[in-house]
Amino acid sequence: MGEPRLTLSDIAASAGVSLATVSKVLNGRTGVSPERRDAILAILEEQGYRRRGTGGKHQAGLIDIVLRGIDTLWATQILVGAQEEAARAGVGLVVTPTHGRVMGNRHWLTSLAQRHSDGLVLVVSRLQTGVDLELKKLSIPYVFVDPIGVPEQDVPVIGATNFEGGRAATEHLISLGHRRIGIVTGDRSLACSQERLAGYRAALEEAGIAPDDKLVVTGNFQMEGGLAGAGQLLQLHRPPTAIFAGSDQQAYGVYQAIKQAGLSVPNDISVIGFDDVPLCQWVSPPLTTIRQPLTEMAREATRVLIDIAYRAIWPSEQRIDLATSLVLRESTAPPRR
Repeated sequence: MGEPRLTLSDIAASAGVSLATVSKVLNGRTGVSPERRDAILAILEEQGYRRRGTGGKHQAGLIDIVLRGIDTLWATQILVGAQEEAARAGVGLVVTPTHGRVMGNRHWLTSLAQRHSDGLVLVVSRLQTGVDLELKKLSIPYVFVDPIGVPEQDVPVIGATNFEGGRAATEHLISLGHRRIGIVTGDRSLACSQERLAGYRAALEEAGIAPDDKLVVTGNFQMEGGLAGAGQLLQLHRPPTAIFAGSDQQAYGVYQAIKQAGLSVPNDISVIGFDDVPLCQWVSPPLTTIRQPLTEMAREATRVLIDIAYRAIWPSEQRIDLATSLVLRESTAPPRR
């Protein structure tokens, strides 16, 4: 048996301070009283703590990634990025699907403590009220990827330029000549859904196209949401000539609704998605979409968490948004005259 693994959580607990305070001391930053700084330095010296890679007691440990489910291509892209970064750093990764539940019950917290998890990557997740305080007591840092709602101050967030992506998708359809553009959003409680919808509306406004609330339908980012939402749009007296699906999963459902109506993509209705999961290039016709750098987002979130948990290095900015981009394929075309 080797020596017990020493983590920054242990140092913070011994000193009775937060991980952020330990980070400030290790990195020579201000904001810590001289007395507290001296106490933390004394504990670091007594415990023989060395930063990762300096040959001290500290060794790589275990982190958790929490996400809604693992049965979608979207989730696969996230897991690939997290696993790659964890493996690169020599850190073990525990995957916890929430299946839509709000995280933070006592059993979950106990499991975290018992397996000595050193940190959490929370993907499109919501914590129960007060769980942030419990995590602080356990000295377990966490990072959000596309959080639900507004995260606590000083909690790092990794996201994407959802507003710009929503605007780019809509601008593309407008450039083809579409004027009646429907949208099937994701869950409207999610910040990413709100931002994509805001980008859609901004593009319409900039083009001088009057918004029509009948063309905005709420989905759930899943295939059934796209099927139901597009079905609702196609029943309008003046249906749209193009549909912006809030995710690629929903775009597949939109395809099915169009097919069931005896229409085709893009001859009758153009479709654009969001995410650029691998299947986009294999559906028929291949899906024009907005690429969201999912793997890179998960990789960055895992890197940031590892920096905090094992090196006491906080990111210079609380929120990091990675760029989205338009990927042109064959599902969009000018509207029929």
